[in-house]
Order: sequence, then structure tokens, then C-alpha cells
Amino acid sequence: MANPWAGEVSLTLDGVPTRMKLTLGALAELETELQSGTLVDLITRFETNAISTRDVLALVVAGLRGGGWNGHAKDLLTVEIAGGPVEAAKAAALLLTRAFTVPGGDRS
Repeated sequence: MANPWAGEVSLTLDGVPTRMKLTLGALAELETELQSGTLVDLITRFETNAISTRDVLALVVAGLRGGGWNGHAKDLLTVEIAGGPVEAAKAAALLLTRAFTVPGGDRS
């Protein structure tokens, strides 16, 4: 189970609830992975609904790795995500929110 007070988000992969978290290391890896811009640009894309599937995948991978997962983006090609791409996008947005919000400020 994910702990929202610790910035964690749960995403169910192949029927298994999996903890995600954007640690400093995961954020640095995410920034390296981004095809263009900075984390601020990524946040802006989410806020303006201009996100791409690449953005969602990069955030999910970073969050999973921050949660202790040792895989890579290609490992998610055949994984069943409960709720599909929409749930993955919601979880990615929630990860960003929890990474950059003081605990208690997130009402989700």
C-alpha cells in the first residue's frame, strides 16, 4: 500500500499493487530521460493537458524505480496496468503533485 504522506502512489501492474515514488534520484533520472525541456516544462504539460504518452511512461518508470523497481521502460511493454493508460496518466500526475507538495496539501 502506498503512503501518500511519503509521496507514494500505487499503480497495479499485472494484478499486483506496486508502490511508486519520485525520489531525488528518480527525478534526476527522469530529467535525463525527458526528450525536451525540464521538470518545470513537464509539470506545465500536465497542468495544460499537453502531455504525451512518452511523458506518462517516463514518469511511471521514474516512480517505479523510486519505489524500488529495477526495470526499464521496455519492461512495461507487455504489463497490464489496471485502468489502462488513463489510470497510468492519473498516477503520473499524482506522483508529480505529491513530489512537489507539502504533505497535507494534496487532497487526493
